[in-house]
Amino acid sequence: MAEPTSSVPSQGLRGSADEPWNRVITKKQIGYASLVCFVAWVASVYDYTLFGTLLPVIADDFGWSTAKATAVNTWATIGVFVVSLVVGTMLDHFGRKKSLILLVIGGAVSSGLSGIAIGAASLVIIRAFSGFAVSEEVVNAVYLNEIYKKAKGRGFMYSLVQSGWPVGALCAAGMTSLLLPVVGWRGSFFVAACASIIVIVMALKLPESPVFAAMKEVERRRKSGDAEGAAKLAAEHDVEVNTGNNLGLKGVLAPELRRHTISLSLVWLFSWMAIQVFAVLGTTVLVEAKGVSFESSLYVLILANAVGFVGYLSHGWVGDRIGRRNTVLMGFLLGGAASLLMLLGPASDGFVYLMYAITLFFLLGPFAAILFYMGESFPAHVRGTGANVAHVMAPVGAIVGSGLVSMLLTMGLTMTWAAIIAGSLPLLLSGLLMFGTRHVDHRQHDEIKEAMA
Repeated sequence: MAEPTSSVPSQGLRGSADEPWNRVITKKQIGYASLVCFVAWVASVYDYTLFGTLLPVIADDFGWSTAKATAVNTWATIGVFVVSLVVGTMLDHFGRKKSLILLVIGGAVSSGLSGIAIGAASLVIIRAFSGFAVSEEVVNAVYLNEIYKKAKGRGFMYSLVQSGWPVGALCAAGMTSLLLPVVGWRGSFFVAACASIIVIVMALKLPESPVFAAMKEVERRRKSGDAEGAAKLAAEHDVEVNTGNNLGLKGVLAPELRRHTISLSLVWLFSWMAIQVFAVLGTTVLVEAKGVSFESSLYVLILANAVGFVGYLSHGWVGDRIGRRNTVLMGFLLGGAASLLMLLGPASDGFVYLMYAITLFFLLGPFAAILFYMGESFPAHVRGTGANVAHVMAPVGAIVGSGLVSMLLTMGLTMTWAAIIAGSLPLLLSGLLMFGTRHVDHRQHDEIKEAMA
């Protein structure tokens, strides 16, 4: 009875579903995308933190002082910042999938060439390419926000992916303890490069984001003179038609987004000062400030990053319930307090290990919430640019953090006070700066509904 009347519309539906912007992302594809992004992030963090983990050994090999080693790290991080500047443009022009592949390739180059560095200058230039690796989390945040668009518990799902940071750091510390006596610090970097190559092969099978496909089709229709069709498709997929003034930096610094963009950028800057001090230079801080041996510091890193992994999942779960903005705010404040207690408290092993683990729990965990929050707090047409403008301040924070530690040590301050000034206080400030970011209704799955803070 109803078959003749239903056959026509079903045909139309089938035709529209064939278009890339109407493609339905299956649960299997969501699972695969999550797996690839997780492995990609593990490989990227492995490379990025491996350099900081091995820095005391590299410095000893080249005969550097602690101040010179942190100075080399500072210059390398400046290169990371410069490389990171191109990522937002890549995302909004080349697409999410292609950008992910290109960034992983850049990370592989960084890892492989690090193993043949001959001194400070070559190491600085080579490590600059790790800017591609560390920016991979921006691609994850934008891509998965669009892939997870209608999924329930998407914040927790993303926290599983973003937990690749402590897993990658665990791999860097664990593999260093295993490989360093066998292949040396150079061989350790070659192993990291091999991990990136595996990710590249896996990423080739990823689906492109339907939201990005819609953005490109809207722009194509607009340029061909189909203004009505462009506007209709833009409304269906929650993207905006390019007016020339609502894209790029102009878009993210428009009056309705300006305070949010600036506040979020400063949050990244100050929180990454703390990341540089307590995560990347963690072995140096533990050795110099608390008298922990290098071998023991590796075990402390493994323990603390295991706790950090739980921190990611916890913050992702909490973010789905009380909002990601509030979760980040409270996490960074608690992390700053924990780091102060660790640095100013007794030097007993048990106390240091416990407080360092708690510090990483609240330092790393909020990034599971803030990265997904970035994806949902910026409109689709500037999502890549907005996320990257904020995220690009991460290497700036790392530069400032590393440079400030180096400067304070050169001035004669102890590592304890250098870490407090360059790490603990900025982490507390990053939590307070979250008050300047936008409120987002985290319970919405089909569309983003925002209200100004």
